[in-house]
Amino acid sequence: MVSSTHDSTVRAILYAFLANFGIAIAKSWAAWLTGSGSMLAEAIHSYADTGNQVLLYLGLRQSQKPADDEHPLGYGKLSYFWSFIVAILLFSMGGIFSIYEGVHKLQHPEPLTYVWVAILVLSLAILLEGSSLFGALTEIRKVRGARPFREWLKHTRNSELVVVLGEDIGAQLGLIVALCFLVAAKITGNPYYDALGSICIGVILIVISAFVASRVKSLLVGRSADPDIQDAIAAIIESQEGIESVFKTITMQFGPDTMLAAKIKLRDGLSIEEAVASINALERELKNRIPKLRWCFIEPDVED
Repeated sequence: MVSSTHDSTVRAILYAFLANFGIAIAKSWAAWLTGSGSMLAEAIHSYADTGNQVLLYLGLRQSQKPADDEHPLGYGKLSYFWSFIVAILLFSMGGIFSIYEGVHKLQHPEPLTYVWVAILVLSLAILLEGSSLFGALTEIRKVRGARPFREWLKHTRNSELVVVLGEDIGAQLGLIVALCFLVAAKITGNPYYDALGSICIGVILIVISAFVASRVKSLLVGRSADPDIQDAIAAIIESQEGIESVFKTITMQFGPDTMLAAKIKLRDGLSIEEAVASINALERELKNRIPKLRWCFIEPDVED
């Protein structure tokens, strides 16, 4: 399951990188040829997304570095850091620039040329970006299993997949908006539609980046493990012989790895050797059944 989650994340990033890089080149050529502000905004957006995929992959690789004396709990949160940086870049390089370009075109309108080229490029880009979005949703389906999509999106601790999904949705919406406004500009002969399209694209990107940033922020601050993992931990502890009750459990997510701290009450009458053996057996069972439970701290007590 762990390897599958990692592989799914890598594939989703790769799909997005290849699609965005190819689309960015095509959009740049079309923006230069037509003078379209919407197309230029879309080109910048695609270049930003391409760079973002590199940062996401960098974060994914760095998060797997082994723990050391300076970072005893490992580097798992680096994936959250780079995901947050991507959200900021999506906001600044994508959203703000698109709005700026649209406002500039409103103040200094320029006639559009070869609009059919831009329409063709956007139509092809919609197909390519749609394939990237489909690929991301396919990998998410493998990870979430039988869980409903909305529940997975609410509870997932996989920041990379959330970012890729947000980028793909934002890109697809932006392409559709750009195409609609360019068609309107072509039909009416009014270049203001193109400028308005650029502004709308910017607003879409800012909304998407705000959503992604809010999700990643909670992971950066420190968030508990996925509810499914918490339920599995509770079930394993309660099933162990020698444990009378559980006072409290605390989980923390560090990238793909999970930390558990639990305070339990052992059955009365156990010797020290039996208590130690019971706790050790519990820790082994937890780590065997939850492979990414990397740290496990069990505290025996008689009261909370």
